[in-house]
Amino acid sequence: MTTINQEEIQKFSKLAEEWWDVSGKFKPLHMFNPIRIEYILNKTSKHFDINDKKLPLKGLKFLDIGCGGGLISEPMCRLGANVTGIDASLKNIKVAETHSKKNNLQINYLNTSPENLNEKEKFDVILNLEIVEHVKDVDLYFKSCAKLLKKNGLMFTATLNRTFISFIKAIVGAEYILRWLPVGTHDWNKFLKPKEIEQIIHNLNFSIKDVSGLEFNPFTQKWKRSKNTSVNYIITGVKN
Repeated sequence: MTTINQEEIQKFSKLAEEWWDVSGKFKPLHMFNPIRIEYILNKTSKHFDINDKKLPLKGLKFLDIGCGGGLISEPMCRLGANVTGIDASLKNIKVAETHSKKNNLQINYLNTSPENLNEKEKFDVILNLEIVEHVKDVDLYFKSCAKLLKKNGLMFTATLNRTFISFIKAIVGAEYILRWLPVGTHDWNKFLKPKEIEQIIHNLNFSIKDVSGLEFNPFTQKWKRSKNTSVNYIITGVKN
């Protein structure tokens, strides 16, 4: 039983050196980062009632699954969180470790997957950002997350909806026309509808706190929160 999809790991391992190139293959993620950080920060500081303006995530244990080169792990660490980043690609982990050391950031990076992580270690917040559409066994993935999260902990899941419009925008548009992403980055059949994820995590004793769309404005070249979940969306779940 594994969540690791070897084809997906090889795909991202080949691109590992480009994680921190803001004009490279991961440019879309660099553009995406501000809205993701803002959303996570807002929901987390409210949920845990943290009023430290300089370090609004101070004292919280974060697990960033599928951390890649550390694009989210690093800002979470800078905001005060105690961060563990895991990725099934050793190349990704090496890039993440090198970059965090250069920036004097203490982040615990591990080359592993959630089902292989020690369950004794529990986290306050789990980040599943642009990862569930790449895993082999979604049910096992979320079961593993549930075991690693503390009671009253938060889990953020950001992914792509399986709709006609997401096929046009995320596959045809982003990969074939705009060339924002390498062709083959996503498999539309692996996209999950919000209701599907809500049902899975509800069965694992989670309450849904929020479901928001994340929408790109081509004129401002920026992302914003929206009610439109037809392409990108993020779910906040709380473990009961």
